[in-house]
Amino acid sequence: MTALTLRLESYAPDARVLVQSAQALADARKHAEVTPAHVFYRLVEESDAVGDALRRAGVDPVDVLVELEAAIRKTPGANDNVAYLSPRTLELLGRAEAEASRARGAPVGVLELLLASAQELDGPVRDVLRFTGLSAPLVRAAVDTVRATGGRHGAANAIAGTVPSLIEGSPATPKAIAEFSVDWTHLAARGELGPTIGRDAELRRMVQVLARHHENNPLLVGEPGIGKRSIVRQLALRMAHGDVPTLLSGKRLVALDLGALVAGARLRGQLEERVKAFLGAVRDLSGEVVVFLPNLAPLVGEHAAAGDLLASALGRGELRAVAVATPEAFKKARDQGQELLRRFVPIDVEPATVDGTVTVLRGLVEGFEAAHGVRVGDPAVVAAAKLARRYVPSVALPKAAVDLLDEASALVRVTVESVPTELDALERRRTNLTAERRSLLDDTDPDSKDALAKIDAEVAALSPRIDTLHADWQRDLALLGAVRNAREEVHAAELELERAKGHGDDARARELSGSVLAGLERRLVEAEASLEATGSPLANFSVLPEHVAEVVAAWTGVPVAKMLEGEADKLLRMEASLGTRVVGQDAAVGAISRAVRRGRVGLRDPRKPIGSFLFLGPSGVGKTELAKALAEFLFDDEHALTRLDMSEFMEKHMVARLLGSPPGYADSDEGGFLTEAVRRRPYSVILFDEVEKAHPDVFNILLQVLDDGRLTDSRGRMAHFEDTVIILTSNIGSRLILDHDGTPDALRTLVEKELHASFRPEFLNRIDDVVLFDPLSHGDLGRIVEIQLRGLESLLAPRRVSLTLSDAAKAELVRLGYEPAFGARPLKRVIMKKLQDPLAEQLLRGAFTAGDVVHVDVNDGAFTFAKKSPR
Repeated sequence: MTALTLRLESYAPDARVLVQSAQALADARKHAEVTPAHVFYRLVEESDAVGDALRRAGVDPVDVLVELEAAIRKTPGANDNVAYLSPRTLELLGRAEAEASRARGAPVGVLELLLASAQELDGPVRDVLRFTGLSAPLVRAAVDTVRATGGRHGAANAIAGTVPSLIEGSPATPKAIAEFSVDWTHLAARGELGPTIGRDAELRRMVQVLARHHENNPLLVGEPGIGKRSIVRQLALRMAHGDVPTLLSGKRLVALDLGALVAGARLRGQLEERVKAFLGAVRDLSGEVVVFLPNLAPLVGEHAAAGDLLASALGRGELRAVAVATPEAFKKARDQGQELLRRFVPIDVEPATVDGTVTVLRGLVEGFEAAHGVRVGDPAVVAAAKLARRYVPSVALPKAAVDLLDEASALVRVTVESVPTELDALERRRTNLTAERRSLLDDTDPDSKDALAKIDAEVAALSPRIDTLHADWQRDLALLGAVRNAREEVHAAELELERAKGHGDDARARELSGSVLAGLERRLVEAEASLEATGSPLANFSVLPEHVAEVVAAWTGVPVAKMLEGEADKLLRMEASLGTRVVGQDAAVGAISRAVRRGRVGLRDPRKPIGSFLFLGPSGVGKTELAKALAEFLFDDEHALTRLDMSEFMEKHMVARLLGSPPGYADSDEGGFLTEAVRRRPYSVILFDEVEKAHPDVFNILLQVLDDGRLTDSRGRMAHFEDTVIILTSNIGSRLILDHDGTPDALRTLVEKELHASFRPEFLNRIDDVVLFDPLSHGDLGRIVEIQLRGLESLLAPRRVSLTLSDAAKAELVRLGYEPAFGARPLKRVIMKKLQDPLAEQLLRGAFTAGDVVHVDVNDGAFTFAKKSPR
């Protein structure tokens, strides 16, 4: 069947001519078939309406023609004189006729042919559309605009037949607005703004402020990464779809581009002239524009003159504006009495919770799947939110979780698309053999000839295997590409469905939700089934929690396995885990473990810290070591311990360092030791060492931490302690513990009397538990010797020297290091003097070398070092 034998009576004259022209193009190029690329080429080349639609979609028709020409030149030629319509072209014409039938039986026109071309799922046309940034929803929006405005010579530009764009450069659009701003409503109507999930309360408050008669300029204040701009994007989406109150209906939201304003403004006053031109253009539009200020800080800082002009215009009511700012920028502008800040109504935006972050991520999953061509399972979504909250506290939620999931998706994509391990190893082997072969070609001796023959034989054996693996890999990549294309089309159709619902196009919405989406989803299922049927590793392209944890490990260095370890199993064996580091303190370890388990299952006040403990006992019995072990157990990192030595806070003026210096001091911007540590690491153990030495004002601060779980620093920022463990150590009662021979209850009664004599009742009443540490026995020191020796062996590992001790040597170390009043610290000094110092000297003399085993024994009270043969 040729184009001339079609029933072209149902086509408009210009469409009929274009179909015939496409066949003429195929005939002239001596192609066997008329493909969709030929039809699309003639559409762009000969139709003014199609060119107008492409320009309204933001694409130069010449760029499309250049790409199509390159694609058509790759079409193989044929000897036949007449080109026939390909099956794909017949499908395209069928889609065009379906588009025309939806327009109440109108004849098929060039715009219907353009829409049908934009719906190509693969092939050269699809590649050209993707390269130039076009998609079916974007083309449909542009076609609707052309129809609504009557073609090239219609009214001002419109998106989706609604409100005019201020950026497309129509004569009615002021030049200053088009040059110094970006029309977010226009981008939203074109589907270029991603979806925003949640933050409905902040959005409603922002719309309420915009509806006020006076001071109707909302200012979103929040930490970076919590989604302030996403709220503004959601407003732009609703304005584009008409889902806003009447006062905002038909309005545009334009974002001021401060970079464009500043660029090239070298002369004094040139920036101010540009701002005046922009404000004048906005004023002339009589309230049709809402201005978005993406960054308020420069307008109250280095570009304060421009900010003053904006403040004056806002004060006169000549424009409405929406702005965002960080708490630091807001506080700085407020302290400096900036006029611009007084024109805004601040709206606090709090960081998202873990549950709220999961909701946001679930709304973004579809976009990640379409962009990366991977599956994103819900366990990976939940893991991204939880791991970001725990291990990436420097970036606020939801941004940290979004970045995690994005990079985890990229990790899976890169892994899938990389050369398979076996193929890569074989190709490298063949490359090395080829290099060896070139070096042997000029040699004529028998050995060289034999080596050359062996290399040729190995290369001959490798090549078929490499070719087979490469062919399988290319086949699997092609199948994976088909899956990704199908997924992208499903995503584009769903976006178009949302747009059709937003504009009340019920007929188009029913068609998309019915036959179109069903066909695309069926195509996706078939493509995935074809890939899975090969049994290829590429079929496993799902993002799992392990991939998210791998990204976190790359960011933070925290081991992946520890992050994904079952929380319940980990908590149930908490005593055993802590006992490997803390010896002889079973009661203390048990008290800590019970409190942590109680907190992890939710049987605690969520506003307070996970637990607060006062450790009492002699020096060197493991109070600080237990705090370090607890930090490593809870947060997989011993450095998650913030240690504050209270001997540094004995004076009243030093207490302010916990919260930061008051405003006006030189270091007032640095924040406090305590508050900044918690802000950087919300999940951590806070150790107040030797708390009895602190100034009484320190305890006033601790009262708020222990009771409310929060603290405000000198800069007005809140630090939250809900995810911390508070540990306070003291030597109060040490002598009682060492000398007591009675029951534990009697000892606790005596110690509590001494505590009440040293601390106020309101402070002691807020501590979860007072933990008494027992003096260390000979048996405890024996276990500590084993722990210290493992540390010494790790120090010798780089020299490849091993260390063994006889039982007599270990017993002698315990005897020399046993001092009940000083705990384990004398033992560490004994090991350093009796083992480390002599061993260091002998290593320097060369008595022991790599691979040797050093056996330590004791003879008449003296330690001996002998070389022992390894078994």
